Amino acid sequence: MDALAVAEGSKVADVGAGGGWFTIHLSRRVGPNGVVYAEDIQPEMIEAINRRMQHANLTNVKPVLGMPNDARLPAGLDAVLIADSYPEMDDPPGSAVPLLKNLARSLKPQGRIGILNFTPGGGGPGPVERVAPEAVVERAAEAGLQLIKREDLPPFLYLLVFGRSRS
Repeated sequence: MDALAVAEGSKVADVGAGGGWFTIHLSRRVGPNGVVYAEDIQPEMIEAINRRMQHANLTNVKPVLGMPNDARLPAGLDAVLIADSYPEMDDPPGSAVPLLKNLARSLKPQGRIGILNFTPGGGGPGPVERVAPEAVVERAAEAGLQLIKREDLPPFLYLLVFGRSRS
């Protein structure tokens, strides 16, 4: 969250939110003056997020049923997090480009997109199918995004942070 500059009052999205694990942490970080859009393309996940947010009494989360090419997010986002779901979004390779373009349009001029993935060949937990960071950077560039920062999170993860290209 620090790498994405998520702070009190931020307007953020958890894309491919699944059951909402990161959504809860983002919700607590942005506080009552912020908002978290918990997006997923599976209605069952949206239902699970609704239940989880009610149980945790978090009122700053808005579940969003997205589509594979469009997360259906509003404009003016400070940050977007894609945690451990990018490989599904880019299957087959290149299919994530329209989604990334739409996410870029939803960002404020200085907004950031963070993509957290498991390192190929890194072993450990996580999916067998993993995407090399270089492939993610290439797809993001096709979508009009530029790499701001890369962090390796040993032993199994990497984080790529993107902003909108200035050109």
